[in-house]
Amino acid sequence: MESFHLLIGGFIQVLQPVYLTYALVGCILGTIIGILPGIGPAAGTAILIPITSGIDPTGSIIMLAAIYYGAMYGGTITSVLINTPGEAASAVTCLDGYVMAKNGRAGPALAVAAVGSFIGGGVATLGLIFLALPLTRLALTFGPPEIFSLLLIGLSLVTALASTSIVRALIAAFAGLLFAQVGIDPIMGMERFTFGRLELLDGFQIVPVVMGLFGIGEILLSIERPIQNMFAATVGSLFLSKDDIKRATGPVLRGSVIGFFLGLVPGLGSMIPAFLSYATEKRLSKHPEEFGKGAIEGVAGPETANNSYANAAFIPLFTLGIPASPTMAILMGALMMNGLVPGPTLFVEHSQFVWAIIASFLVGNLILLVLNLPLIPLWVALLRVPYGILVVIVLIFCVLGAYSLNNQVFDIWVMLGAGIVGYLMKKVDIPSAPLILTLILGPLLESTLRQSLEISGGEFSVFFNRPISMTLIVLATLILLSSTLQIFRQVKTDSEV
Repeated sequence: MESFHLLIGGFIQVLQPVYLTYALVGCILGTIIGILPGIGPAAGTAILIPITSGIDPTGSIIMLAAIYYGAMYGGTITSVLINTPGEAASAVTCLDGYVMAKNGRAGPALAVAAVGSFIGGGVATLGLIFLALPLTRLALTFGPPEIFSLLLIGLSLVTALASTSIVRALIAAFAGLLFAQVGIDPIMGMERFTFGRLELLDGFQIVPVVMGLFGIGEILLSIERPIQNMFAATVGSLFLSKDDIKRATGPVLRGSVIGFFLGLVPGLGSMIPAFLSYATEKRLSKHPEEFGKGAIEGVAGPETANNSYANAAFIPLFTLGIPASPTMAILMGALMMNGLVPGPTLFVEHSQFVWAIIASFLVGNLILLVLNLPLIPLWVALLRVPYGILVVIVLIFCVLGAYSLNNQVFDIWVMLGAGIVGYLMKKVDIPSAPLILTLILGPLLESTLRQSLEISGGEFSVFFNRPISMTLIVLATLILLSSTLQIFRQVKTDSEV
C-alpha cells in the first residue's frame, strides 16, 4: 500500500501540463529516432541529452525516458512498412510484420504492436512499483564492500554479453576505466592525467563521449553503406478483428512476463527478450508453419516483450544503481549530471522525483498508444526524406548539442574524437557498451574499492569476510567463466563445421 500512496503523489506531479508536455515531446522524438534506421535508442538518447540541459531533473528524465521507450516502438514502424528495423529489438518483427504489410495488413500489425507495447510497458511498471521498496531496503544495508561487489556483477554481465569475444569486451571495459581516471582523485582530491587542461578537471564529460561513440560513430559507419530509396507499404485499416485479438492475447501476456523478468538481468539487451518471445510463440502455436508468413503472434509477442523489457530495465538502475543496457547507462549518466546518484539512496533522498518518473512511464506509454496510430501517415512521410539529408541534420544537431553543454569548443573535439574511436571499434567488432559503463561507473567503483581497503587496513579479505560481498564476487566470477566457456564451445563448433 505504501508504494501506491507514493505512486499517487507521483501522478499528481507528472500530470501537471509542463511534465505532460515533456512526456509528449519525448515520445514524438523517440518515435522519430526509432524510425531512422541505424541510429537506435542508445545513440538517439545520447544525441538528444543536450535539449534537456535547461530543464529541471524531473522533466529532463521524463523526456529522456520517453525518448527511450518511444524509440523502442518507433523501430516497429520501419520493420513493418519497409522491412528495415529502426533498432535491433525490432529485427524479429520484420519476419512476420513485413509479410503482413505485403498482404495488405500493415494496419493490424502496427495496431497490435502499439497495444502490446502499452500492455507490456504497463506490466513492467507495475512490477517496478511492487519491487522498488523491498529492493531498496535490502540495498540500504550495503556498505562499500557490498556496493563494489554489486558493481562488479553489473560490469561482468554487460562485458560478458556485449560481444562474441570476451577479449574484445574486456579491452573496451579497461579503456573505459582508463578514461575514468582523468580528473580529480575521488579520495585524495589531487589532479591526475589532465595534462594541464582545465577542461579535464572534472574528467571526460559523459554526454560528448556517448554522443560520439554511439551517434557520430554510427553515422560514420552508415556513410559506407549504399543509400537505399525507401518505399513504405500502404497502411490500410488499423482495426483488429476478433480473430486477431484472440490470437494476440496469449502472446501479449507471455511477452509481458518474458520482457519483465529479462529486464531485471543487466546486460542482456532488448534483442534477447524479443527473440525469446518469438521462439516461445512459435513453439506453443498450433500452426507453427504460419510463422514467417504473416502470423500476428510473431508481431504481438516480440513487440510486447521488448517494451516490457525497456520499462523493467529501470528496476536495477533505480534500486541498485546497475544499468541493464547501454541506453540505461546513458540515462544513468543523465541522472548523475542532474546531481542524482542511482541506487537505494535515490528512493530515500529523492522520493518525490523517483515516483514522478515511475508514474510518467504509465502516462508515456498511454501517450504512445494514443499518439502513434493516428500519426502513422506522418511517420511514413518522414521515411521518404533522403537519408543523406537526415545524416547532415543529425551531425549539425550533435555539434550544437555538444557545444551547448558548457559553451566550450573542447567538448566538440571530445565528441568528434569519441566518434572516430566509436567508428574504429565498430569496424573491428569491439563493443562500445562496456567502455561507456566503466567510464560512468569507474569513479564509484574506485571510491568504494578504496573505502573498503581503508576500512580493512588494506586487507582484500574484507570482500570475502562479508557474506553478501563474497556471494556477489563469486557470482560475478561464475558469469565471466560461463561466458568464456560458452564462447570456447562456439569456436570449437564453428571449427568442426
